[in-house]
Amino acid sequence: MSMIQPPTAIRKRVVLHFPGFEGLDAAKHRERFARSMVKTAKLWDFSATTSALNGDAVQPFFDVDSQGDGWQTDSRVHIFDHSEIVDRLNNRPLVLRLLRGFAAAAQVVAEGGATAYFRHAWRFGLFFIFPFLVVAAALLVSLALITYPFWLGLAPWHTLIGLVLAYVFFLRFFVPWAERSHMLHLFSDWELAVAVARLDESYVTDWLARSMAAAKLALAETADEYVISSHSMGSSMAAHVLGRLLEEEPDLLAGKKVVFATLGGATLQCAFLKSAGLLRQRVGAIARVREVFWLDVQCLTDIINFYKARVVALCGHEDAPAAHIALIRIKHMLTSERYAKIRRDFLRVHRQYVLDSDCRSPFDFGLMVAGPLPACTFAGYTGEGPLPKA
Repeated sequence: MSMIQPPTAIRKRVVLHFPGFEGLDAAKHRERFARSMVKTAKLWDFSATTSALNGDAVQPFFDVDSQGDGWQTDSRVHIFDHSEIVDRLNNRPLVLRLLRGFAAAAQVVAEGGATAYFRHAWRFGLFFIFPFLVVAAALLVSLALITYPFWLGLAPWHTLIGLVLAYVFFLRFFVPWAERSHMLHLFSDWELAVAVARLDESYVTDWLARSMAAAKLALAETADEYVISSHSMGSSMAAHVLGRLLEEEPDLLAGKKVVFATLGGATLQCAFLKSAGLLRQRVGAIARVREVFWLDVQCLTDIINFYKARVVALCGHEDAPAAHIALIRIKHMLTSERYAKIRRDFLRVHRQYVLDSDCRSPFDFGLMVAGPLPACTFAGYTGEGPLPKA
């Protein structure tokens, strides 16, 4: 899409943002966005002011007032974080986290998820098995240290030395490293993925119920455009919330311009599980609403998204309108120095969808959320040309 004749600027926007699996509450998401917005405004040559966090614990929000050459855009950003769930899963005893994590992996395999990952996005399949293989290898090393007297034919008292060595290796060396490198965090991520697919845990269903009530209120606000943005695991959460609202009130979005933006979306992480029937059903419900423009932002170098995957069709809705896929290159969004620092950290690369860029490019989260461009424009934006005027 050429930006030589840009569309009319958005004056008022309401954003419902569903973050990924991060231990950040609404206040911290607001702080990160405000820092990024300073850089985004400078990059795109406009001014922006981010308010303090308002609302309450159920419906926190902040406002962003942006102004440029011939335009002014006011955006209200509602944050639907699930940090309480992340903290709940990550703050349990280590043994329980390991057992529940391996159980979740087994459930993903048993329900056909792993097979589907490797079939449709083999790098995501590697992302799935990687933390479990690493932790399993560490457990095998610990077991070898404990049992070395038996396979070396040594005296039984060597078992005590083996226990000490296993303790030092696993609890003093490996576990701290695994925490720093987010291996155990990913165990919790997969446990939540199974729970979101099955909807059999009260901490998930209670969160979804509260979020539905908050989302309904946010969508009742007056605006030119409504952006329901989601990142990573947040895409499955957003699909459940919006899909359930549409099931209960089919005309909820009548007369509204709505963009459902999934950024590095991992909806298929949950939807590929056999038990995720309701999630797949809700994906179809969203895709069939004519007021909704589904924008699926994907990146080749991000291993945690389903690159070039047709989410709607893969959820069993081949007859429904497909999401509009926007393919981006993160290396083109950052300076070579900054990209070199993050390119081997797959979780950091995955977060770039919601962070500031160094260079003007076809996608910029801050520009989409708080700038004058209609969010649907990013389905074919080039990053060139002037921003629209009011």
